[in-house]
Amino acid sequence: MKDNELLDAAVEERLMRLENQVRSDKVMVAFVAEFSRGKSEMINAVFFAGYGRRIMPASAGRTTMCPTEMGYDADVPPCLRLLPIETRLEPQALMEWRMAPEKWTRIDLDVKNPQQLASALEKVAETRKVTQDEARALGFWHSQAPEDNPVLDAQGMVEVPRWRHALINIAHPLLKQGLVILDTPGLNAIGAEPELTVSLIPQAHAVVFILGADTGVTKSDLSIWREHLVTESDSTDARLVVLNKIDTLWDALSTPEQIQQQIERQKASTAEILGIPPERVIAVSAQKGLVAKVTDDADLLEKSCLPVLEDALGRGMMGKRQKILADAMVSGISDLRSETNRVINIRKRDLTEQMMELKGLQGKNSTVIKHMRSRISNEQAEFDLGGAKIHAVRSVHLKLLREVFGILGSKTLKAEMIQLNSALTQKGIKLGVKKAYGETFERLRANLRKVQALSGEIQTMLGATFRQLNAEHGFSLQAPAEPQMAPFMNDLDMVERSHLQYLGIGNAFKLAQPEFADRLVRALSNRLRSIHDAALGEVELWSKSAAAQLDAQLRERRRNFIRRIEAIDRIQQAAGGLEDRIQDIERQSTSLNQIDTKLVELTNYLIGANQPSAAVPDVELI
Repeated sequence: MKDNELLDAAVEERLMRLENQVRSDKVMVAFVAEFSRGKSEMINAVFFAGYGRRIMPASAGRTTMCPTEMGYDADVPPCLRLLPIETRLEPQALMEWRMAPEKWTRIDLDVKNPQQLASALEKVAETRKVTQDEARALGFWHSQAPEDNPVLDAQGMVEVPRWRHALINIAHPLLKQGLVILDTPGLNAIGAEPELTVSLIPQAHAVVFILGADTGVTKSDLSIWREHLVTESDSTDARLVVLNKIDTLWDALSTPEQIQQQIERQKASTAEILGIPPERVIAVSAQKGLVAKVTDDADLLEKSCLPVLEDALGRGMMGKRQKILADAMVSGISDLRSETNRVINIRKRDLTEQMMELKGLQGKNSTVIKHMRSRISNEQAEFDLGGAKIHAVRSVHLKLLREVFGILGSKTLKAEMIQLNSALTQKGIKLGVKKAYGETFERLRANLRKVQALSGEIQTMLGATFRQLNAEHGFSLQAPAEPQMAPFMNDLDMVERSHLQYLGIGNAFKLAQPEFADRLVRALSNRLRSIHDAALGEVELWSKSAAAQLDAQLRERRRNFIRRIEAIDRIQQAAGGLEDRIQDIERQSTSLNQIDTKLVELTNYLIGANQPSAAVPDVELI
């Protein structure tokens, strides 16, 4: 497209977005559980059995002390990065700390050395002792809820996690394909990071909620499920419940049939309590599955039911994500082909007009040729006068766009967050905080509705202008589809719901502490900024697509006038120029047809590779 001057700025940006989406689109799967449910062991069994040993720490008791993200970035060497817990005392949100790599403790990983790898990853379970006051400042001690506080040791010290967040960059085959694993500590822990529950988990494409097969759904498990993992609009397809440790039910005094009946009863009971379809509950033994893989014991692997979980993750969750990405590719490439075809068709039509003009000159005298040159010059002058009208339309267009950018800009959002923070950090128990919170989100939704109205106004203006230009100048302009704010409204609703848990009576004492409220608003602000940025990106790309389309067709028409006048001038200067010019146009026409054929061939290849007939490949998990 570049070689043939078919790649304008907007088309190039859309291609780059598609390429980046294909190369870097991540599938985040969050593993969530209360302590001692075998979550880390499950990650070992599903993802790291190939190392022949445990890689993630999975001993008895609490092993995951801080949220741990495991993914792959080709630009970063294999390493473990750890953010010190002391950063909670600073005003920056977790998202901002990601942009400051020098603040993280980095440990390089040797992916070919399982012993070094496992030893390094044990650091995510590290703790440190702090005073009661330090624990309170870090968010691990609340005087108003003494039953939830950690145990004081003989010296009056409190054990807290050493690290706030961990990032593991490792070239595992699945991670290289874009999978990101989020391993979480117990979400109902008193010091749970607000950003984890407000931002990371709601953005995960899939959640694996792990329970104990022997205990079923405990009160603590149910609290996590209701507060963090289920919302009114959630699709159950994105939630998978795993009953782990079924080997605890393997009883030498019971027959296999009796054991299976017991497991099925637990699955049915779990599905009923959590309000999900029974097929979304899977019973496994991660520990036996890991042993089976390491020892190559096919019978034990089948008995552990681990392959059932792998199939649900691969075909179900990741397969759906792959289909969404493929659909985006098909839609994007189809749109690009349509836009480029319009430019090619304009060139074809211009060449046809030139050919008819030149063939009409065959056998004519110089007076006729001179008259034709004058007519083309007049057409060009008339076309140039139309530029003033186009400029006026663009001025109105840009004025409306500036208004959109003002509504979705950082200044507006910052003002809203300052107002909300003021309501949250007022002294005492905040009885009106829910109202202030709801009003903030209603104003943000009103802003998106206003943006949608402005977009509609711009779209109407573009449509009328494009129809007029098509009629007057024979263009083939087509206004791009208007950006829709509905998806961003849904994102706002989801963020609002994920925050509501913090505004109830149960958290009134936490909210009374300025540092907790402050962290909450910072986490919220980062999430909302990403929604606003995404909405702005949609509007900006839409605007660029319309402007670039108009620029491309104006440019083609101006080039056409120049070529026509040059052709007439050459014919006037040389007797043989007319035939040469006709042959030249025929060559250009042939070349244009070849470009068109090649473009169709290439785009068909890209679209065909993503059609449903090209079945989504199974995702290999081992």
